[in-house]
Amino acid sequence: MIAIVDYGAGNLQSVCNAFARLETPVQVVRDSEGLRAASKVILPGVGHFGQMTRALDELLLRDALLSRISAGVPFLGICLGMQALYEGSDEAPDDNGLGLLAGRIHRFDADLRVPHMGWNNVEALRPSKLLANTGESPYFYFANSFYAPVDPDTVVTCTYGVPFSAVVERANVFGVQFHPEKSGAAGLRVLQNFVEL
Repeated sequence: MIAIVDYGAGNLQSVCNAFARLETPVQVVRDSEGLRAASKVILPGVGHFGQMTRALDELLLRDALLSRISAGVPFLGICLGMQALYEGSDEAPDDNGLGLLAGRIHRFDADLRVPHMGWNNVEALRPSKLLANTGESPYFYFANSFYAPVDPDTVVTCTYGVPFSAVVERANVFGVQFHPEKSGAAGLRVLQNFVEL
């Protein structure tokens, strides 16, 4: 069962709709019991880093997520859900991320129009399991004011003022900064690739 974590994120229904188009059943979960039954986990996200991490704690989902991930269950973080993988964010300096990836999330430079919103192409640094069969330099839909720097877990980048992580992959942990559920055929392919892992 593919579990989609519901902590109040605004893009939850559009993610569910994307899986309906793929004819792939998913289950929305709001508690640790639902996560324990999951064979794959998706953490969607839009909004504020601190509000998200506090919601995960209030719903007692943080430890359950980390337990499933450490057990080898494939995990996909989408947009803010990807940023949650890191230790923290400049958006909420006092709130801790999941700490699965080293480093912090940063805000785009004040000289740039923020949020970074719209269609952008991405560039693969090395082969990506999630972007298999999406074509060369595909376009995806972004909507983010903060970004993850390029680091050893980055497999695909996008550039908006600075290069940043568009896709991260480490073992069973995956994250995309863009919104695959709003990215047409290429985005559906990314979700299908996650299903097929």
